[in-house]
Amino acid sequence: MRKDELAAAQAYVRLLEATRAALSDPEDAPVYLPLLTSPMEEADGALRRAGFAGNETRFFELVGSLRPSLTGSGH
Repeated sequence: MRKDELAAAQAYVRLLEATRAALSDPEDAPVYLPLLTSPMEEADGALRRAGFAGNETRFFELVGSLRPSLTGSGH
C-alpha cells in the first residue's frame, strides 16, 4: 500500500465517522451537516492524489484493512 493510498483510505474513514456522527440524531442533523464540508474536501483531495475515483475494489480493500467493520469483512 502506497502512502497516498493509505491517506485516501484514512480520509474516507474519517468522513464516514463524521457523517455517522452528524446524522446520529435526525433532529440535529441540519445543524451538523455543514461540518462535513472539511472532511469531504479532505477525502476528495486524498482520493484524487492517490488516483482513485472512490469506487474501486482496491480502494475498498484498503478501507477494509483499516476498518473491517465498515466493509462487513470483520465481525
